[in-house]
Amino acid sequence: MKHKKRKIGVFTIFLAVGVVVVAAALMLRGVFRSFPSADEVLEGYMSCILEKDYDRMYQYLDDTSRRIISREDFISRNQNIYEGIGTTGLQVTISGAESEENEVAYSVSMETEAGTVTFNNHARFTKEKDGYYLQWDDSLIFPDLLSTDRVRVEELKAQRGTIYDRNGLVLAGQGTVSSVGLIPGKMSEEPSEDIRRLAGLLDTTEEGIQEALQQSWVKEDTFVPVRKIKKSGVENALLGEAGAPGSQLEQELLAIPGVMITDTEDRVYPLGEKAGLLVGYVQAVTAEDLEANPDKGYTSQSRIGKAGLEKLYEDRLHGTDGCRIYIEDQNGEEKENLAYREKQDGEDITVTIDYQLQNDLYDAFAQDKSCHVAMNPKTGEVLALVSTPSYDSSSFVLGMSENQWNALNDNPDQPMYNRFKASFAPGSSFKPVIAAIGLSTGKLDPDADLGKSGTSWQKDDSWGSYMVTTMHEYPEPSNLKNALIYSDNIYFAKAALQIGGDVLAEQFDRIGFQEEVPFVFGTTPSQYVNEGGSLSDDILLADTGYGQGEVLVNPIHMAAVYSAFVNGGSMIRPVLEYPETGAPEYWIRDAFTAEAAETVRSSLIQVIESENGTGHGARVEGVVLAAKTGTAEIKDSKEDTGGTELGWLAVFTADPARENGLLLVSMAEDVKDRGGSNYLIGQEKELLAAWTK
Repeated sequence: MKHKKRKIGVFTIFLAVGVVVVAAALMLRGVFRSFPSADEVLEGYMSCILEKDYDRMYQYLDDTSRRIISREDFISRNQNIYEGIGTTGLQVTISGAESEENEVAYSVSMETEAGTVTFNNHARFTKEKDGYYLQWDDSLIFPDLLSTDRVRVEELKAQRGTIYDRNGLVLAGQGTVSSVGLIPGKMSEEPSEDIRRLAGLLDTTEEGIQEALQQSWVKEDTFVPVRKIKKSGVENALLGEAGAPGSQLEQELLAIPGVMITDTEDRVYPLGEKAGLLVGYVQAVTAEDLEANPDKGYTSQSRIGKAGLEKLYEDRLHGTDGCRIYIEDQNGEEKENLAYREKQDGEDITVTIDYQLQNDLYDAFAQDKSCHVAMNPKTGEVLALVSTPSYDSSSFVLGMSENQWNALNDNPDQPMYNRFKASFAPGSSFKPVIAAIGLSTGKLDPDADLGKSGTSWQKDDSWGSYMVTTMHEYPEPSNLKNALIYSDNIYFAKAALQIGGDVLAEQFDRIGFQEEVPFVFGTTPSQYVNEGGSLSDDILLADTGYGQGEVLVNPIHMAAVYSAFVNGGSMIRPVLEYPETGAPEYWIRDAFTAEAAETVRSSLIQVIESENGTGHGARVEGVVLAAKTGTAEIKDSKEDTGGTELGWLAVFTADPARENGLLLVSMAEDVKDRGGSNYLIGQEKELLAAWTK
């Protein structure tokens, strides 16, 4: 048998300009007397794949092939396979010779969802008067593909990384939830009342349940999922709410004919609302997410971190799904593997948070609007970040009803508001900052008596009726230590005036005011004046001295400032992951002088130890603690006699040599008529005893 020698050709098919296309008109029978060669016909046929022009592909088939497969079946078969495997690139190399039987050998390299598929193949042609036509069968798609075979695409789901606390306890990870559904064949003959009861128990709609039952794939014995509920030990709290015990809820659900409860896997958040604003949640990706992350392996079925740690660490937690493409025969047996892309699970992340401390702090203030930052002042490891009230992250994952969403958004206590990221008026908890600045700059003598002024004072008559007031008179000298023990507003108003507005502004800027804390959570910057303002006004300057005026401080920033009192004047950098070096990092070295830090530290110990100290109620036997309380007035104007109050408590283990110390900064809203800052002491007394010994 003789063969005509052929020049080997290579062509690459793209969707862009330059696609090698043989126009369909060339294939219309009888139009031209000269016609393309067999390999050019093959090029034209293959070019249709990426253009998804399966109708034009059919025109390349010979008469025999057209009698075997209809246009509709041909289009369906090719479209389902090529689009199903996600064909995005195609290179065809003509590698053989045209024989008397009109056969062309070629090789294919095809880009798919599972990677590159390559194979060698051959195409046979029928030569008719007006040109070459393909003798088509399924092997032209893949060499070993039969008409009875199926091409399967198996998605290999990557596991999202788990978030662990410092002790290896799960804060967010894969776990078991309950799926509540219906088996149609076991439902009542008149199920409308049962559906109404089920909708009520699951806080969903009757219409939604009906739509689920009417899906095309549903059969009499099919389990039709209706809603997932949280599974937690002996309880199944509905969607994260404190509901009936699991046994009772299950009994009510299972009493409805056709209801079935099965276990399934999903993202779980063991601490629930106690870490909601810390850990955050994941949700299904949106079109905007896909557009913003085009090359990160997301699909329409992916989930993405939307808040908290889930969002902050998304790039590391998010895995990349794998994919496998294979041929399955008519018996359901795998016949040939075509392509495989290995999945890449997300990274597990261990944070410095202590699960139990996070739990205990939330429980202590669950009924309040509050925030709390617990930190090791020597290492910067953040041990707890609490904001109350909060939400249960599981609600977003398992599905939130309209009622639940409205309840969250309409709640006046704002459970979606992350208070530990915000800034608030610090009140007297700010006085140690003023003291440290005054001592470091030499503007304040700790032993100097700034004079007795009773419980109200003003600089001079230029202040009109405005007076600085304080709660207590005391017999001891009005020096720094006593002013901190008794929380003397008048002393610190005088101290601020003595230091001066320019010096204070310069030092505030040095210790991180007007900028975000260098921390994984973005925070509202602390401020000492409103935008565009200054400390040139004496009344504003005096009020700044005791944490009023226009001062707003973020609690994480406050914790970093207080850390300087056990670090020789340097402010630790807060961290949520252990530093790679293992050594603590300082945010601002020498924020205060070592002498100033020591003077403030020793004075704050007396706030606890002295019976007259405002923090004496927080004293723990056998532990040296230092603290400062604070009550900030929130009112519309200086003349406002109403308004509300914020309570603060900043307390820390005062031994500079202690490596496992605790620094806790807490703020609670609406403490007026509840004891002011003493309310926080009462709530934290037992917790401090347990966590500082």
